[in-house]
Amino acid sequence: MYCDYHFHTCFSSDSTAPVEDQIRRAIVLGMTQICITDHQDFDFPPGELTFQFDTEEYFRILRPLQEKYRDQICLKIGVELGIQPSLGEKLAAYYKEYPFDYCIGSTHLVRRMDPYEAEYWKGRPVTKALREYFEEVFTNIQAFPDADSLGHLDYAVRYAPNREGYDWKNYQDVIDETLKFLIRKDICLECNTAGFKAGLGHPNPTEGILKRYKELGGEAITLGSDGHEPAYLGQHFDRIGELLKGCGFHEYVIFEKHRPRVLPL
Repeated sequence: MYCDYHFHTCFSSDSTAPVEDQIRRAIVLGMTQICITDHQDFDFPPGELTFQFDTEEYFRILRPLQEKYRDQICLKIGVELGIQPSLGEKLAAYYKEYPFDYCIGSTHLVRRMDPYEAEYWKGRPVTKALREYFEEVFTNIQAFPDADSLGHLDYAVRYAPNREGYDWKNYQDVIDETLKFLIRKDICLECNTAGFKAGLGHPNPTEGILKRYKELGGEAITLGSDGHEPAYLGQHFDRIGELLKGCGFHEYVIFEKHRPRVLPL
């Protein structure tokens, strides 16, 4: 079983999964290494969910678990940082302050709205809303190029109305610029299997984008289920290997103290 490098626990405000339940599930699945990546979205709009956690408490809880389970699984400590154009300096300082093994940079907001919410899509064509999302992803990763991997590049498609008509080539100009930037800056591209769970029939990003990344010279892929409970940890990892091989990849990347190491698919 591949190593899951994107999943959440009760430290994320959209998850109630006990940390040890996630670790034990990974052991049952036969994973040799995992990385917990809970949500840290600074300056998230006020609402029911905050998407922030106490980082000192995070390490206080997780570090002893690394030792407790060391003979069964290698536990890495990561974070999924929500990027906004105004947060570049704050995220860079946070990245340097804490000894994370791995950092995902993700776009969850466009103009202070989450594409998860229906309000984001109201009153305009889906193609316009998606283009704005992809443009924000490119702006954001330029603002925070310290990220080890770019999370779920076409995340917004999960929640788009009429998403069956999604064609990434409608946005290829800005997607290409994003992929080229990742390659120049040695930032990995995440293959996130939650797209299958959302009923898309493909991961995030879709195979076309994964193939395009490879065509442009990209090699560094990370894997994550985005599981918010044990039942979804490693979900669809049984199909992702062949999919990625079909896109031209033969390895994927894991991290320790932000240093990459490749494993075979």
